[in-house]
Amino acid sequence: MRIVLPALRRTLLAVLLFLSAVPAFAVNPDEILADPALELRARNLSAQLRCMVCQNQSIDDSNAELARDLRLLVRQRIRDGDSDEQVIDYVVSRYGEFVLLKPRFSAKTYILWATPLILLALGATAMVVYARGRTAKPTGRKLSAEEQAALDRLLGK
Repeated sequence: MRIVLPALRRTLLAVLLFLSAVPAFAVNPDEILADPALELRARNLSAQLRCMVCQNQSIDDSNAELARDLRLLVRQRIRDGDSDEQVIDYVVSRYGEFVLLKPRFSAKTYILWATPLILLALGATAMVVYARGRTAKPTGRKLSAEEQAALDRLLGK
């Protein structure tokens, strides 16, 4: 019992530490704005922008130099009085729509948004066509007396 208890405690401690893990942000202390409201806006905007180096992380989570530059750019635009939409539009004008983690719905992204619906419709159509092809179709021909007798013998009637 004495050997099991410390092992159980260690396992429980490891599980608790694993569950209590919080995401680590890459924002350096020298980047943080003095005004908490402006910093919150900067964090929210940074979470919406893709790191062009890491490509699947926001600039808020990335340690790349380009991400740091973008975080500083976002904070500078906020300090200059830009609205959230103006900051996003400015970054998109420099780096393109790809910089957005959640692309906007526009004529350019229509196919991107419509593709899942198109594939779902194609799959449903294929299933219906396949299911209809598998149903037995009556031939319209009756069995002759000899065929009926042979069938009855096979079925044990």
